[in-house]
Formats: sequence, structure tokens, C-alpha cells
Amino acid sequence: MTATILIVEDEPAIQELLSFNMAQCGYNSIQAYDVDAAMEHINHTLPDLILLDWMLPGSSGADLARKLRADRRTRDIPIIMLTARGDEQDKVAGLESGADDYITKPFSPRELIARIRALLRRRSPQASDETISAGSLELSPAERRVSAGGETIELGPTEFRLLHFFMTHPERVYSRAQLLDQVWGDHVFVEERTVDVHIRRLRQALEHSGCEKHIQTVRGSGYRFSVGNL
Repeated sequence: MTATILIVEDEPAIQELLSFNMAQCGYNSIQAYDVDAAMEHINHTLPDLILLDWMLPGSSGADLARKLRADRRTRDIPIIMLTARGDEQDKVAGLESGADDYITKPFSPRELIARIRALLRRRSPQASDETISAGSLELSPAERRVSAGGETIELGPTEFRLLHFFMTHPERVYSRAQLLDQVWGDHVFVEERTVDVHIRRLRQALEHSGCEKHIQTVRGSGYRFSVGNL
């Protein structure tokens, strides 16, 4: 799935450069020029990663990072701090405020993209466009294609997102509420039983290939995608 990057940067030229580079790499970008605008976006929809300038008008990027890390809803969003401050003490302060990575201006766009990809793989694997495999099952986010044994499996958009999430988070049990937050979004209000309907549809689509066994019901807890022991 295409990752959404929130760019919090008050210099228009840098903001446009970052947005251009995100688009070139296939990412969606959202622009914010201060902390208030950034929080407005975050309160509406959680981004997959935040590029955060340290020096912002009003409240600083470090203040925003600390605020996000203190909130259960936003504490796991990957953050890369962008700043002209290159001293070791400043880097330590940026990381201690909650940033996952720190890059000093001026920076190489190629290096920034490499760091974004590495951080997304580590913190938000479902935001990566890399092909994922589990046994004979293969999912390509870039092509929005699922296949097993070389044969294409047709899935609806919700079933595709659900399978993508499962395959990037194998062997972990997720409750219906957690799946709703992760797959549908934390600002989408639907009944938890909706998850059961889409799980059933996903299993039906995978039945012909025998891959439906990957999706296991854990009684009283939720669902798990298991790779082995099938």
C-alpha cells in the first residue's frame, strides 16, 4: 500500500522539494507548515511517517514529537527529524524527544528516501511496496496483485488490505478492534463483526489455492496469520 508521509516544514522551497521527492518515489504527501496544521491532519488521519522540521513557528518540532509519543494513538508513528542543527548534543536531544531518525540540512534526497524506506520497513511494514511471500502465497502491493502457485487470486480492496496487513504482521494475534484500527483506520466507525465478514470473504478467495489455512481464528482473542505448521 502506498505510504502517506506528513511533511511538517515551514520553508516553502524545502516543503516543495520534499513533496516532489515523495511523489517521485510513489508516496502520498501531506503538507503542514506548523504544529497546529500538523495536528489537524493527524487528528483526521494518521500518516505512515512524519518528516518533522525542528525549527517551526510557534511550537517546535521537538515539542510535537514529545506530544505524539505521549499519546497512545500516535506514539508508534515513525518520525524523522529534519534540522540545520548538526551538533551531537542536538542530535541526542532530537532523538530523546521521540524522533526515530535525524537528518541534517542540507541533505541528499537519495539518503532521505533510503532512511524513509528503512524506517517504514522496520516500523510500518504494511506501508512498504516490497513483495511479500508466505509459502506459495505472494502479494505485490505495487501491482495490487495476489497470487498462489503462479495463479492470480482476485480480492476486493478491503480483503487486499486485510491480507496485506496479516502478511506483514505474521504470527501475532489481533482482536477485531485492532484490525479495524489497522486496516479500516482509527477514524472509521463500523461494527466489529464487519471484520468477520471480510475474513470469511478472504478465506473463500484463498480456498482454491489452499492458502486459507494461513488465516487462523484464535478463540476468544481474534485472528492470526500463520506461516508455518499448516
